[in-house]
Amino acid sequence: MATSSPSGSAARLHPSWLQQLRTVFIQTTETPNPESMKFIPTGVPVYPSEDGNGFYVTKNDPAMEIRRSPLAKSIFEVEGVKAVYLGNDFVTVTKYAEHKWNLLNPELFEVIMNWAEGGKPALMDKPDITDTTILDDDDEVVAMIKELIEARIRPAVQEDGGDIRYVSFAEDTGVVTVRLAGSCVGCPSSAVTLKQGVENMLMHYVPEVKVVEALEEPPDDGQPRVEQDDDEEQEATNDVKVNHHSNSESQPPKQKSYEERLAQAGIPFSD
Repeated sequence: MATSSPSGSAARLHPSWLQQLRTVFIQTTETPNPESMKFIPTGVPVYPSEDGNGFYVTKNDPAMEIRRSPLAKSIFEVEGVKAVYLGNDFVTVTKYAEHKWNLLNPELFEVIMNWAEGGKPALMDKPDITDTTILDDDDEVVAMIKELIEARIRPAVQEDGGDIRYVSFAEDTGVVTVRLAGSCVGCPSSAVTLKQGVENMLMHYVPEVKVVEALEEPPDDGQPRVEQDDDEEQEATNDVKVNHHSNSESQPPKQKSYEERLAQAGIPFSD
């Protein structure tokens, strides 16, 4: 059913609207981030990858990185585009706050439609190693963090047109650093998602993790940065339940093996 575009963070509750351009249908849905829009060229894969990772690039990234994606390069030629994320069957475009979707959409439809009909790949020279590839020198803690991001966290984030990338883990402080991509960048609810969802899940399955932080990006002019509220303490969403105990009244739990942790999280183990 065709409807007018909804506004605000309740976009997921409203039907998507369709626009037909020549032989390609471009389905658009709003995301929780008002500055990001998800474009779905129906029936046309965008960036299908075996590992489920997408491709994220910003306007300020090196030209060589942008040129890896002919689609992203063409999208950046539309004035007002800040970042592009290529997913399996969608493209998430993030704009600068001062620009309006009603002016950007016609040009974006045309760019994506031309790419879809042209038959060119969305990305060239995809690297073999991704952020969640378990390397030979990764210890069990880092391996478990990567497995959780890849199997449990990333699919949920991509549902809203975004992505999350593993950056590092500091063993001495227990800090996991991630990078948000797509609609997650600048989203008003991203701090809550990071705290209640990502951080609680990682802390639940990996006791060595104490906090999760996202690499910050400079805010748009005139748009305030959304700060993370350290006082918010809620249980993890979905099927994760976290029980808090007093350190003085409970004994430290026995550390589980890597295989046992994977089994607890419902992730199949493979060498």
